[in-house]
Amino acid sequence: MTDAYLSSLFSLDGRVAVVTGGSSGIGRAIAGALARAGASVVVVARREAELAETARELAADGCRAAWVSADLSTRDGVRAAADDAAAAFGEPDVLVCSAGINLRPPMGELDDATWDVTMAVNLEAPFLLGRRFGPGMAERGYGRIVHVSSQQAHRAFATSGAYGVSKGALESLARSQAEAWSGRGVTVNTLVPGFVPTPLNAALSSDPERVAALAARTLVGRNGRAEDFAGAAVFLASAASAYVTGQSVFVDGGFSAH
Repeated sequence: MTDAYLSSLFSLDGRVAVVTGGSSGIGRAIAGALARAGASVVVVARREAELAETARELAADGCRAAWVSADLSTRDGVRAAADDAAAAFGEPDVLVCSAGINLRPPMGELDDATWDVTMAVNLEAPFLLGRRFGPGMAERGYGRIVHVSSQQAHRAFATSGAYGVSKGALESLARSQAEAWSGRGVTVNTLVPGFVPTPLNAALSSDPERVAALAARTLVGRNGRAEDFAGAAVFLASAASAYVTGQSVFVDGGFSAH
């Protein structure tokens, strides 16, 4: 009885998920969690070797996985990625936007090129992917869109720059997408991590004193790990989250509560 009940809430059997940024860090952990919960998962990122290794790892665990190498910094690249991802297992039921770029020069040194590429990858790509897949999810009566944001969407620290702006806008995008499609079975939410040492923030992660200071201000007493997002991702992708939409869900060990 317990297994049947939990399966009715959280199983992703028969679902198709697309995870951008799915070859490393938080995105890879989320892709693995969705696949092991039963979804057929397409991981989308730039580096082919990491993508192939992620897919091989999932296949070795008996999961269905495919990968797409893509440049999400251009509109044509995003459109091509969406088409290629849908060709793998069909139109997705779940879209996770975890791909990001983290360039944070001081505000006075923030040039046009850095601003443009940050907005393209962190904000415009999720918009275009949502526009591509959201209406189809609504027509079928089921969909889950999950964006990965940042503490810097809510508070300025460590030279937030364009990165913080893009993540704040991403959370607003999620609310607008929720308004558009939640009435037809598509929930849209945002995961807000605490500090998680990943390749995306390699510069900060290489400073032991700052890493220790961030852990000290986190209520559970440690910084995050990529696997900390598995449960929240499965919840937000599953039937269990049908009445949760337009929300920013903090998975941060209490970082934001301190």
